[in-house]
Amino acid sequence: MNEVPRISEAEWEVMKVFWKQSPATANDVMNELRNDKEWKPATVKSLINRLLKKKALEFHKEGKTYLYSPLVSEEECVKAESKSFLRRLYGGALKPMFVQFLKDEKLTEEEIKELKYLLDKKSGEK
Repeated sequence: MNEVPRISEAEWEVMKVFWKQSPATANDVMNELRNDKEWKPATVKSLINRLLKKKALEFHKEGKTYLYSPLVSEEECVKAESKSFLRRLYGGALKPMFVQFLKDEKLTEEEIKELKYLLDKKSGEK
């Protein structure tokens, strides 16, 4: 797939179910989300239809049952959403965002070591 569709927060919740288990039915999504969301069946079906239109999901029919599967991976969506976030908030510049997060977040020693490792690895790619 060339372009990853933009998905809303609610659609993201539905996609997480399909990324976890697919193929799945609309009822599977409702059962998975019933403890976190108070969505009516029509809401879930509406979100699934929006995701079908955006080509984030596909379906096939088995008897009277519709089974849905993702057409895009969670990794692809995270990457696209990250780029969109970076463009919207920081004009596409990574450094200001990175600096802001480092100033605002408390990091454990382990997280700092991991970040150092990633930066060292990145600087060795040149």
